[in-house]
Amino acid sequence: MTGMQQLYPFLYAGGPGLDALMADVRRSTAEKAADIARLRESVLEEYGEALAVCAARMADAFRAGGRLFTFGNGGSSTDAQDVAALFLNPGDAGRPLPALALTTDVAVVTALSNDIGFEVVFARQLAAFGRPGDIALALSTSGNSDNLIAALREAARRGMLTVGLAGYTGGQMAEEPAFSDGRHHLFVVPSSSVHRIQEAQTTIYHALWELTQRELTQAELDREAR
Repeated sequence: MTGMQQLYPFLYAGGPGLDALMADVRRSTAEKAADIARLRESVLEEYGEALAVCAARMADAFRAGGRLFTFGNGGSSTDAQDVAALFLNPGDAGRPLPALALTTDVAVVTALSNDIGFEVVFARQLAAFGRPGDIALALSTSGNSDNLIAALREAARRGMLTVGLAGYTGGQMAEEPAFSDGRHHLFVVPSSSVHRIQEAQTTIYHALWELTQRELTQAELDREAR
């Protein structure tokens, strides 16, 4: 078969029919949907209490004037932007909260990468903007990105609350003292599939957002009741 025939076998005589191809697509889609549903359920079951604790601390930080900084590489950079947009502009679903994705300023990212090195692109921004009581949220599928580790260390040095989302077994993130001794929060999706990890991480940060909003609303109701 030529390259085109391998890509589109149903278009060529003697190749698998379109019906057979679509049956394979449907079966594969159903299997993937079932896999991610199981993974999401297991992650939420394992981390349900920890997510509530983390959200309560995030709510405390926002109430005290803290801001959320998110960051990641590749597909995780897009997820980091989604997290920031979710907190900053939730529409009618909640209150807007100060959040910024450190992946969006191309001039800053490329300047730091060119002049110093890619490993500092997030740490230097936190050094400039971060302050005690802010929140740093890092997203990674492997947990091994040097620039994320550097940023998390910078955030911890500055007295920020750090939150990590990783996959596989957590990588270097899981070995960071702030995470390993329980002072900060790490949520690991136990999968070796980048796609399944990112899908489950979406569930995690949406749960964090919803729980944070609930904590802020409940605090207001409690104040009004007193």
